[in-house]
Amino acid sequence: MTLADMSPLANHLWQSTFFAAVAWLLTLALRKNRAAVRYCLWVAASVKFLIPFAWMARLGAMFVWRVAPVAGMARIPVLVEQIGQPFQAIEPASAVAGVPATQSFLWPAVLLGVWLCGVAVGVVFWIRSARRIGGVVRGARALDLNLPIPVMAAPERMEPGVFGIWKPVLLLPEGIIEHLTPRQLEAILAHELRHVHRRDNLTSAIHMLVETVFWFHPAVWWIRARLVEEREWACDEGVLLLGSEPRVYAESILKVCEFYLSTPLACVSGVTGADLKKRIEAIMSNRSVLRLNFARKAMLAAAALTALAAPVVVGILNAPAIRAQSPQAAPSMAKAPVFEVASVKLNPDCNVGSGRPAQSPVSFNLPCLPLRGLIRMAYSAQAGAVFPSHVLEALGGPGWLDTDRYDIFAKAAGNASSSEMMGPMLRTLLEDRFKVKVHKESRDAPVYELMVANNNPKLQPSKDGSCVPMDLNSLPQNIKPGDPMPKFCGAGGGTFRDGRLVQDWYGVSMAELAGRMFASHVDRPVVDKTGLTGRFDVHLEFAPDDAMSGPGPARLNGVDSPSAPSTDPTGPSIFTALQEQLGLKLSPAKGPMEVIVIDRAERPSAN
Repeated sequence: MTLADMSPLANHLWQSTFFAAVAWLLTLALRKNRAAVRYCLWVAASVKFLIPFAWMARLGAMFVWRVAPVAGMARIPVLVEQIGQPFQAIEPASAVAGVPATQSFLWPAVLLGVWLCGVAVGVVFWIRSARRIGGVVRGARALDLNLPIPVMAAPERMEPGVFGIWKPVLLLPEGIIEHLTPRQLEAILAHELRHVHRRDNLTSAIHMLVETVFWFHPAVWWIRARLVEEREWACDEGVLLLGSEPRVYAESILKVCEFYLSTPLACVSGVTGADLKKRIEAIMSNRSVLRLNFARKAMLAAAALTALAAPVVVGILNAPAIRAQSPQAAPSMAKAPVFEVASVKLNPDCNVGSGRPAQSPVSFNLPCLPLRGLIRMAYSAQAGAVFPSHVLEALGGPGWLDTDRYDIFAKAAGNASSSEMMGPMLRTLLEDRFKVKVHKESRDAPVYELMVANNNPKLQPSKDGSCVPMDLNSLPQNIKPGDPMPKFCGAGGGTFRDGRLVQDWYGVSMAELAGRMFASHVDRPVVDKTGLTGRFDVHLEFAPDDAMSGPGPARLNGVDSPSAPSTDPTGPSIFTALQEQLGLKLSPAKGPMEVIVIDRAERPSAN
């Protein structure tokens, strides 16, 4: 169990607690109405603990609906879902700070063990209670009181109560007929039959299940007290409505308490539950109970409709929509442009590093990439840029995000720019096919700070015309096979020569060097602290250390570089090469790092 596993439970508990608070407010508004109405509200609050809103949202998500795009409509389900899920499924901070993963998993495992112990105690308690009452029933003798349910006289000094759900039995203690007058006995029997008519034992059993599973939640025990209180008051109101005299009924309850002090178990509906003093006062006052007027009925109907329909509506709004406009109109009408054609195929047999991403002005082909790499490509800063200055780490999510690899081909309608295809259009594709949901946050993590060494930078400023601006929509046309590629600004390349990696970059900024190029050869992100502005042409030779290979653009984008020739053991490391050749240095530090947190991801649907 991880923090991501616990997040749905935290959301469910938060929603159920909020639901119980709303039920309490409604009972306050209906305090002068029938107790049976308030009892139903508390039953609903109890049952809510067994029905997560997420299940109802999934029911709504099963619908496929047709809709024309409306400005801002796409934000509605996201907003509702964020309100309903304040606890995001995030990766433990220790995963960024370098704490061993086993330590971050320890305390959820401990909590799981404590919860299981509590559930076991609850199950044992209810089993012993049921067996005890079952023994009482087997030892009782039948009484003929001409009632619609069997009546048994039990030898134990327990108060009258109804046991059983589908075939209830009324248990009366031996000698109760001699201690009560006929009218008092009639009132007590009427009370117990009200329990049977209302099926109070069924609702009590449901809450017993809630108590067993959510024994740690104070609201569950608070709801139990409210259920017992309103249940007994509802039966009292029913007995008085049947014509029982308040004084006789109150005396019958007090006599039962006088002669039979034993309180019934939770699985038995008795006669002396709730606050006895308040009950006697209410019975003797015999106050008139207001019927629900139209306004109160409308309030209850609106509350019930909201509770049932809101999660389903969220699911429907998140369901796949069949767009009413033509593909050509989609980019102009919808905020999130989509591809005209998109293919996502699982490729379990692909060789890592065997393929390279390819892109044209109207399409791209991304072979053999894991979903985590695709998310980094689509959601990083400057997503869609040909050479983004910084690619963010993506944390959280299930393990298959790194192991399952996919071939993705997508074609845009018309002339889509590279930034559109690799940015918002790729994000829309991931959200539609993989159900991806992410958010960004800043965390403190180990970094390297790129600084000027000894106040003596050895950098060559990029001259005008030394590089060609990169634009996939207007690539040079007359390049023959074997001809060298142009020196694109903000890009570069590397080759191995005599066991060393020789790299050249053209027209790059310090931020690009730090965030995208140097970071590919060290074990942590690199932050530019040089203070140098402008663009530079950079030449660097060093012996790469495979053990230090960090989250560079190739690996971050899900492409593992092919195996390189053996490095020169006598060659300078990147740390030494930076200082000797460029007058720069990497200093270990700790600082804020923006990361992508994956809240949700599912394996893709079929094409």
